[in-house]
Amino acid sequence: MESYSEAQKHLARPYRKAVLRSLLAFTFGAGLLFFFLNLKNQNYPLAYAELGMAVYSAFIFRAISDTAHLERWILAFTLPFFTTMMFALISPRATSTVYAWVLLIPILSHLLMGRRLGLLISAFYMITAAVIFFFMHRNMPEMMQPLPIANMGIMSLTILAFSHIYEITREQSESRLLKMAQTDALTGLANRARLSDVFSSERKRSLRQGTPLSVLLLDLDHFKQVNDQHGHEAGDQALKHVSSILRDALRATDLATRLGGEEFALLLSDTSAEQALTVADKIRSNIETSPFHHQGQPINLTVSGGIAQFGPDGGDLRTLISRADQSLYHAKDTGRNTIVIAGTVPAPA
Repeated sequence: MESYSEAQKHLARPYRKAVLRSLLAFTFGAGLLFFFLNLKNQNYPLAYAELGMAVYSAFIFRAISDTAHLERWILAFTLPFFTTMMFALISPRATSTVYAWVLLIPILSHLLMGRRLGLLISAFYMITAAVIFFFMHRNMPEMMQPLPIANMGIMSLTILAFSHIYEITREQSESRLLKMAQTDALTGLANRARLSDVFSSERKRSLRQGTPLSVLLLDLDHFKQVNDQHGHEAGDQALKHVSSILRDALRATDLATRLGGEEFALLLSDTSAEQALTVADKIRSNIETSPFHHQGQPINLTVSGGIAQFGPDGGDLRTLISRADQSLYHAKDTGRNTIVIAGTVPAPA
């Protein structure tokens, strides 16, 4: 099942793609500029390395216009880009100001790769730059003064730390917002948007691996009477009570969703319609035998349900919910407190 972290990756792609495109455009222009400047300074190896990065950035710019593998392209560009920086550091004709470019590494790494990989890539190249600086200038006393080195070292660590802290904070904020957007406020279950996202992922996995996937709709029987007789606060408690039973009955790979009102949808991975019936009957029995208490008074609940299986009953979420809903209404019409499989109910003409 798609986790919130995986959903975050999908959400992060547009802004990371925008950052990458900006970096590519900048690299193309700067690469051509430094190509001519280094030619003028007769620093031919670095000049052609800069030209190579300019051409390569134009290629990547076109390659990412419509790609499902943005993360791979990010690595395919940034690693040569940062390596070219290191090459510039060891160039004998390069000025000491070239080290200023190293300060871009932690910012770009975290923006493009996230906090974990961004920190790893940043640390590797910044340590490499420090080693290059030492070996290139160890015999130059004017370059090895403690104060300038301390300033550069602290500045580099500060930029690295703040880049990492910013990315952690951004991911945490994004995770909270994503969870709020995909969670039912009353019950804490997933909402319809989350169901749609997870179904899309589970559908692909089912097609790829040939595993069954089922949708179970549940609707509380005579729920209006609970609200009418005991008040809406009791109705809210009833929904929370049922939600707790659903959580306890399901596996970590399943998803419980509140569609609205007293209707719930369960997405059951690796589960056929017949297996889903076993799960549904257990849930139905638990709800029937576990009354909840409101103001010291026990209130009994029952539930009716309908089951539809991906493939035999439909190939998309809308169709599966429709077929399960037909079965649910059949369960209501035949006495309630029962579960019906879609295959046993004729679809309307």
